[in-house]
Amino acid sequence: MKMMKLIGGGLLLLTMVLILSTSVNAEEKVAVYTIGDATGDWGFPSPYGHYSRGPGYVRMSLIFDTLVWKDQSGLVPALSESWQMEGNDAYVFNLRKNATWNDGEKFTAKDVVFTFDYIKEHPYQWVNSKPVKKAEALDDYTVKITLNSTYAPFLEMIAGTLPILPEHIYKSVEDPAKFQDDKALVGTGPYKLVDYDKAQGTYLYEAYDGYYLGTPKVAQLKFVKVSNEMAAAALEKKDVDAATVPAETVEKLKKENFVVLTGPRDGITKIMVNHKKEPFSDARFRQALYYAVDRQALVDNALRGFGVAASPGLFAPDSEWCNPDVEQYKYDPAKAEAIMKEMGYAKDDQYFSKDGKALEIEMLVTSTNERVGEMIRQQLDQAGFKVTLRSVDSKTLDSLVGEWNFDLALNSHGGMGGDPEIINRIIGEGYSFNSARYASNQKLNDLLNQEVSEIDPSKRKELVDEIQVIYAQDLPALPLYYSDSYWAHDGLVDNYYTWHGVANGIPIAINKLSFVK
Repeated sequence: MKMMKLIGGGLLLLTMVLILSTSVNAEEKVAVYTIGDATGDWGFPSPYGHYSRGPGYVRMSLIFDTLVWKDQSGLVPALSESWQMEGNDAYVFNLRKNATWNDGEKFTAKDVVFTFDYIKEHPYQWVNSKPVKKAEALDDYTVKITLNSTYAPFLEMIAGTLPILPEHIYKSVEDPAKFQDDKALVGTGPYKLVDYDKAQGTYLYEAYDGYYLGTPKVAQLKFVKVSNEMAAAALEKKDVDAATVPAETVEKLKKENFVVLTGPRDGITKIMVNHKKEPFSDARFRQALYYAVDRQALVDNALRGFGVAASPGLFAPDSEWCNPDVEQYKYDPAKAEAIMKEMGYAKDDQYFSKDGKALEIEMLVTSTNERVGEMIRQQLDQAGFKVTLRSVDSKTLDSLVGEWNFDLALNSHGGMGGDPEIINRIIGEGYSFNSARYASNQKLNDLLNQEVSEIDPSKRKELVDEIQVIYAQDLPALPLYYSDSYWAHDGLVDNYYTWHGVANGIPIAINKLSFVK
């Protein structure tokens, strides 16, 4: 990649702080802003190159803009300065006339139409293109998006999530996932990528002077790899300006005048289940597993009390969408054993077996959740389930789950605080490894289709409630808990948690608008 390289041979050697002009208010302009991240590498920050997790999307979003965006209060204009709904199945977007691609080319309605057509041929992992019938340019700066039917979350889940591509670049790209050179990073967003070190997990961005909202106030934006355990110390030493920090460090950081934000409870941890093979394909078996897991003990011990047990219906108990009337599956190993015996299993000595064959289960974990995995293993062991843990890196785990090459897998993801369309993405077929991809219950799938088509909030809530009841009966994946999260920063930039999460619900306190104005 022919990108500008940093003086001294690498991103981590950049220690000089740029000197601000004496005529510039330091509270308004920031030379370099550094963000710590425990994982580091989240992939090449192009729309098709970033890894399919929230941090990867956020890094990409610094370079590519969407039609609409969100701040801490709600939807705000982005490439579209205004929009209106026509009937129940069409939207008209009035585009900005001063937006340009960071290679100097003008942005027009043709780019928007091209993008919607392009994702039909080259599916974009974060946006479901199926609701869109067609996109058409009414003139150079007006676009009409017609849907196949009413789609309630269109503005957030499509218009506010889909990165708009430059037609003059991507029209000749047949495999966008492999397109990873400088031209792949031509966007309309506030930043341009200067350096990306995959091995070190570091990124360096510089402000795009031609940005339509004005030159960003943060001149350079850095992401560096810092372990979760060292995040607080890195803040105190001024190595980073912001990072996710452990709960135990929060009070100390507050006393040292750091700003600490408590994240919304929209990051769920669950056990993915391979319901495509026996005995996991039997809902009774999944119920038995669930009765054998003490979710509250996981919160009390693994999370040290910093979290809440998830509802069997998926949402956090304090979510506006949670249905408290679903079956709760309180910890009951005896109930688990009764179900297993009903299915023909015997408990020989310590573990279950059937027809003389011992039941053996493998559960995938990663280094970040091994401790939780071991607690779950012990709970299942005590109930009679012989479980072995297999530790792999997160990309391997996601790949194995995506290929259905697993028994159980410990999985965490965000998005549960956004639009309730998220339940379609984590239940229905055709989605990523975060989804149960469950098609065995037709009524459940019919309800999922109905809820995204219902624009009346109260009626939609009724549908979401009914979905949770059926999900809690079938349990295609086992919801465990929502962990508390904390974001600390030095106050140099006004960080915040985005309303309903960044784009389609990412629960990270990094919003590009914080660095712009």
